[in-house]
Amino acid sequence: MSRTQCEMILEYLKSGKVLDPITSWKEFGSYRLSARIKDLRDRNIPIECLRRVHPVTGKKYGAYRLINE
Repeated sequence: MSRTQCEMILEYLKSGKVLDPITSWKEFGSYRLSARIKDLRDRNIPIECLRRVHPVTGKKYGAYRLINE
């Protein structure tokens, strides 16, 4: 049985890494990272959004990490 995108994303976050939309697309094929993060938050997994600005384009985006409790 293959793992879901949520399971793969959660495993990635548990490793202590920060996940951004481009990495999510490349690593997990997940184009809608924010939707997967919402699914995880609905399961009471504490995830923090870090606001980022792309250095070249100036576009704003969110990157995510687990909240250490």
